[in-house]
Amino acid sequence: MTAIPPDHTPSGASTGAGNAAGSGEVRVMFDRIAGQYDLMNLLISAFQEPRWRRRLVDAAGLRAGGSALDVASGTGKVAADLQARVGAAGRVLGVDLSPGMTAVAQRRYQRRPGLGYLVGDAMDLPTRDGEFDAATIAFGMRNLPDYRRGFAEMARSVRPGGRVLCLEIARPRSRLARFMRWWFDRIVPLIGWVAGQGPAYGYLVRSVQAYPSPERIAEIMAEAGLVDVRWTGLTGGIVTLHTGTVPER
Repeated sequence: MTAIPPDHTPSGASTGAGNAAGSGEVRVMFDRIAGQYDLMNLLISAFQEPRWRRRLVDAAGLRAGGSALDVASGTGKVAADLQARVGAAGRVLGVDLSPGMTAVAQRRYQRRPGLGYLVGDAMDLPTRDGEFDAATIAFGMRNLPDYRRGFAEMARSVRPGGRVLCLEIARPRSRLARFMRWWFDRIVPLIGWVAGQGPAYGYLVRSVQAYPSPERIAEIMAEAGLVDVRWTGLTGGIVTLHTGTVPER
């Protein structure tokens, strides 16, 4: 197997079924930017990321004592917010391909009861069938090599009647979203270069451009076996929140 150079950056292209990059390429890139990831998220989202994250967590509909899986968990913020909803009697697991990102999450939240983080692949989640009440993925689906398999793995991990949710950057069409689109296409790469991570944030823009439309993502979720699939645009459509339900067996 050919080693991937530590400064390698994936193209951001899509095969149609998923990201054209291999999992190893994506892991190397996220390991490299782990230390700057949270600050960069705030900047490139024009400080909207915490609000988007709250909408995702609200939509999961979790109660005290419940359980949740967060896929592509990164530095762990979504999983930590989910844990705050289920409380000490609940359980939340964050899974991410990048050891660097997972290490940040483990250090930051190591004292939270019922909250854990593992290095794992979204294409083959380290979970039992029907183990959780809900599964979330935030800004990670466009990095997966097979979108349908990613949703199918999340659905497999959730009990019948539970929810699968996806928060992802989109290509907005509304007039209100023109500024955010300009910001994302023009300013985000500049912020990346100033931070010394220009290639990684160039990848971010290209991967968003290659990501399917919200309508197509809803179709993929249905193809993965989810029912009652819905989606809504946030901040003029720059971000979409998709929800689906695991059918009763």
